[in-house]
Amino acid sequence: MDWLNTIIRTFFDFGAMAEVLPQLLAVGLLNTLIISIAATVLGTVLGMAVAVMGISPSKWLRVPARIYTDLFRGLPAILTILLIGQGFARLSQSVFGPSPYPLGIIALSLIASAYIGEIFRAGILSVDKGQGEACRALGMSYAKSMALVVVPQGVRRVLPALVNQFIAIVKDSSLVYFLGLLVSERELFRVGQDAAVLSGNLSPLVAAGLFYLVITVPLTHLVNHFDNKFRTGRRRAAPPTSGLQEVKELDAASPLTAGSNT
Repeated sequence: MDWLNTIIRTFFDFGAMAEVLPQLLAVGLLNTLIISIAATVLGTVLGMAVAVMGISPSKWLRVPARIYTDLFRGLPAILTILLIGQGFARLSQSVFGPSPYPLGIIALSLIASAYIGEIFRAGILSVDKGQGEACRALGMSYAKSMALVVVPQGVRRVLPALVNQFIAIVKDSSLVYFLGLLVSERELFRVGQDAAVLSGNLSPLVAAGLFYLVITVPLTHLVNHFDNKFRTGRRRAAPPTSGLQEVKELDAASPLTAGSNT
């Protein structure tokens, strides 16, 4: 059973996990959430702009949106992060200082906006065309009908997909460590990796993986719950009514019956 003891010592050393736990909570988890939430917010704003451009009647808006989407969806995430993080390092130093933290968020935002833009575009196109035609029949402009009627309905339909995209951003946030974050800016993966290198044990990385699971697994089940809820809706079965009651109501409303009563 030496192999079993080796596996336990390598991956499930609870002493090594306990040592790195404070850093995972205070530094790693906090920075992972900051990176993920900030990238999701920026990516959602950019994604909505890309989606609206992608469905625009003007080809001067559709073509750049298509190129943007194909570019950032086609490139590997790590390549985009390195190109943004290293290519704009000098400009970032004059604006944000020596920290590559903002560039990592910007890179993840660009990647996320390409996927979120397609999610929004699919949701908007799923809205019945009659909605827009009815708005224009009421005298509303194209922009106003999209902003007040079509887009809100499309966004509601793709909420589960947006949460799925946030889960993907949480996992991709581990790639930001390639930019060389400061000690106080390390996310979960980097904290676990540094502790694993110092201790010569992989248990800190396992602990970091557990934190990722704590974030992503509940969100996954939440997505499935809302997805089923949006698909089925809240339909309550109406209690059965007697056919005789309906016949009485029809007789009461009949002109012949009303004449005989008088």
